Amino acid sequence: MTSTNLAAVLGHGNWEHYKLPLDRIYAAAAEWKEALAGIERPWLCWNVSQRWCVLQQRLVQEAGWTPVVGYDPRSGPPPVIPGGILIDFNRTLQFPVMFFMFPLEFVFLFAPRLAFWHADLLCRMENMNKLAGIYNSLKNGEMAAVRDMGGRRYLLSRARHRYWELAGCTTEGASRDQFQKGTGWWRSFNYHPNCPDERERAARDRCRQDFGFGVMYWKRRYGGKVIEIAQKPLVEGHCTSIGKPDYRRVGPEGDARNLGAEIDLNYDIEEVAARLDILRLLPPEA
Repeated sequence: MTSTNLAAVLGHGNWEHYKLPLDRIYAAAAEWKEALAGIERPWLCWNVSQRWCVLQQRLVQEAGWTPVVGYDPRSGPPPVIPGGILIDFNRTLQFPVMFFMFPLEFVFLFAPRLAFWHADLLCRMENMNKLAGIYNSLKNGEMAAVRDMGGRRYLLSRARHRYWELAGCTTEGASRDQFQKGTGWWRSFNYHPNCPDERERAARDRCRQDFGFGVMYWKRRYGGKVIEIAQKPLVEGHCTSIGKPDYRRVGPEGDARNLGAEIDLNYDIEEVAARLDILRLLPPEA
């Protein structure tokens, strides 16, 4: 990989590619921690499209949590509702691209707990309140996440099972234990700097290396406590390309995709909000 290509993927959250000193992340996380001081229930909303992000913020606030707004530098900061908090997670690091998975790996450095969800997920209030109830009940050292079995054909293939970052919440204790054991949310956890030895690395090589496989490994290998979130109730509000054969792409598929442009091209936010009975929370179009 060329130096130019490497720079483009540093903010994705992949241990195979991230070889910079961790001190840079620790310094950045100190700023994130200061911004969240005194916030008991932060919920991360990652901006890719402004109306979607503002609607997510209002849903979070309605559920009794504090919206914490981050953003990919390609999208820029969105409007932040009163009571919300804007954090430029990339201010110190200055990566050309940043996924929300990047700070999610290091929650133990900046928050006692952090809820999160995909930028393309909306929920009716009934489901928001259920999620908030699960997150409120978590003890330090526990976390909540959606289990992904990889589809029906992979039900018996353990190597295909992971915890999906579609929606979830982690605590400082769970995040710290995952990091110390060399697991967690990032891709390629077999390259984690805290992977203990080559024998353990070989065992991890047999797993898939996408986001969340390290969390599943943490549960199975080290007895981590994960409260599972039912995926089915969330599907109706997941505005994704998955299972949508007429989905239109703006550019190349993969890490360089322009999700902000694609979500507005493929989904009518007003129709989605009406279907989920949350239209009253949708901000007017600028």
